[in-house]
Amino acid sequence: MAATPTRTRTQETAVAKAPFDADALIEMFENASTRGSAQLRSAVEQATLAALQGREMTVKNIRGTLEAVTQAVTQGAAKNVAGVDPAALLDRAVQGMDDALLKAVQANRTALQQFVDRGADLREKQLKKAIDDLDKFEDMLMDTVKKAASSASPLAQPWQQMLDKVKAGGSIAGMTASTSVEELLAQAQGAIRSGRAASLRAAQALADSYAAMVSGVLVGMTEAMEANRGKPAAAAPKPAAKAAARKR
Repeated sequence: MAATPTRTRTQETAVAKAPFDADALIEMFENASTRGSAQLRSAVEQATLAALQGREMTVKNIRGTLEAVTQAVTQGAAKNVAGVDPAALLDRAVQGMDDALLKAVQANRTALQQFVDRGADLREKQLKKAIDDLDKFEDMLMDTVKKAASSASPLAQPWQQMLDKVKAGGSIAGMTASTSVEELLAQAQGAIRSGRAASLRAAQALADSYAAMVSGVLVGMTEAMEANRGKPAAAAPKPAAKAAARKR
């Protein structure tokens, strides 16, 4: 059994303030067995989504959420009583965070599509920032894992294994974000060429509430997911290779 890590005051404060049930997530990883580890992915996804819901979908809030979830996972996995391979536990955690980020990407895509449909120019300052932030989703996941790998935690090495895995294969959220950015920009350019442009005032009014709009879309998506929970779902695609055209 791995040694119990010493929790710093910063870590304790972050977990205490986390907008999800951090103690429940810690306990789940602490008591996970090899047979029940499949449930961890879903638990991490739900915890991440719970933390994101109701908050403005900003890079700062997403990073903070990923770090809080990662800290809870680390604390639980380091105390696992069944002796499950830590790398296997962390792999489930990364998959769960990736699943949650995928839904956040889809929420951003839905919100941005409304601008495109109205003929807005995505090169405008605030909309360009939204596009740029969308292309950072994989980086946010990797930065969070990298931070965990460079910590003094006894799970630093297993986290490094997860970082190497994401670097090698990419993430579903990251590849979906890159594809979405390319498609949205192409659609917006087509709208501009056809003269179907929105007025600056209308576009500005929408852009001012963009982060809140995305948060609302994500809440709706999550509620729909909860309503359909238990029904058969198609398997998520596997990131066979990182998208060659992905922007950095």
